[in-house]
Amino acid sequence: MTLKSYLSVMAVLTAFCWGIFLFVARLVDPTATNWLGFLLFYLALFASLSGTGALAGFVIRFVALKKELAFNLVKIAFRQSFLFSLFIIFLLILKSQHLFNWLNLSLLIIIFTIFELFLISYKKNRYEK
Repeated sequence: MTLKSYLSVMAVLTAFCWGIFLFVARLVDPTATNWLGFLLFYLALFASLSGTGALAGFVIRFVALKKELAFNLVKIAFRQSFLFSLFIIFLLILKSQHLFNWLNLSLLIIIFTIFELFLISYKKNRYEK
């Protein structure tokens, strides 16, 4: 798959995910829905944020880091957008359960930082062998 086709497919799918998210957000009443409504809401938001973050992260990296291979930039942007979207979803779930405070936020930041550092070091160790 070429870079141009990847960006085109990703942009179309991200727009489609945002459409699904808006549909679900209008359809789901948070006071009267069950767990399935919340699951659809959070999954649609996760997919939309991941796609948007991956595209934006790639474009920013591509402009700033012109010497890197595009394939590596795509991998890094997608991994970080996936983690950032997961972070936002966890924050929203904590907020909906009235558990959002500075301690939980700090713990979540530490957990995601450690996970990102683990993924970076795992990649380096894997290619060194």
